[in-house]
Amino acid sequence: MKRVAVYSSSRGPRAETPPPGAELPEVKKEKSFSLRLSKKKLGIAAAFLAVCLLAVAGWMFAPSLRGMSQEEVAAAIQQAMEAKPARPTAVDAFERIAPSVVHVRGFATEDAIEGEGVAPANSGTGVVIVDTGVILTNLHVVRGAKRVKVTFANGLEADAEVTGERPEHDLAVLQAKIIPDDLMSAVMRSTSGLKPGDEVVAVGFPFGIGPSVSAGVISGLRREYRSTSGERILTNLIQFDAAVNPGNSGGALVTNEGEVIGIVTGLLNPTEQRVFIGIGFAIPIENAASAAGLSPF
Repeated sequence: MKRVAVYSSSRGPRAETPPPGAELPEVKKEKSFSLRLSKKKLGIAAAFLAVCLLAVAGWMFAPSLRGMSQEEVAAAIQQAMEAKPARPTAVDAFERIAPSVVHVRGFATEDAIEGEGVAPANSGTGVVIVDTGVILTNLHVVRGAKRVKVTFANGLEADAEVTGERPEHDLAVLQAKIIPDDLMSAVMRSTSGLKPGDEVVAVGFPFGIGPSVSAGVISGLRREYRSTSGERILTNLIQFDAAVNPGNSGGALVTNEGEVIGIVTGLLNPTEQRVFIGIGFAIPIENAASAAGLSPF
């Protein structure tokens, strides 16, 4: 703030010095006294102005000086937070969807016992969409499997059977034979209104490791992709750049609010390594839910 000069620091011409013993004229005494008085008034005025400025600054920039109690300050902060709630993050998304994500394995024989030298023929992810144990996954995860096992978020393992298939969308519906008492189903959200650049999170079991979370954005909508088997072209897909790898298939693509907007189905890679290079695809939840006979939107 620009300060205003109260008085000038420059000096006028010096008066002649009277001879020793000479008496000063009365008029000069009065003038000298008047000047001293004026300077004193100016000093008082400057001090008063400074105090006023400090008071105004304290009022504007230090609300606590106005006598606000701690309760009033806390209430003001709470009101401000409620007026503009914090935006959800990938942490919120994972915490909300994790209880509904399962690890899916398909075995080549009915009597296969995992952990006794038997490895699953296929490994992927599933999403619980009904709390009775109805699970969505990719068809290529369980295709040809004689036995399907799922592991829930609480560690419970159970056999599951394929109750529905939708080859045109690479989808399969599973029914778990045993479920946790507190099983939670995912919340699904319509893809209507989604735009490139919207933040998304993918949750699954890449290479059997998980549940693992990765975050990114929607890269495009209504994409086409040829399935890994090369049998058909999948259409109307969501393209995204959250990292996914083999094993993420059948997993959840969710918003930061933890609402499922798609089922991860594949990744695009021109090499033979089948590792992520930045382009993943998901089936819109409308198509996925219809495979289970549900029409939520």
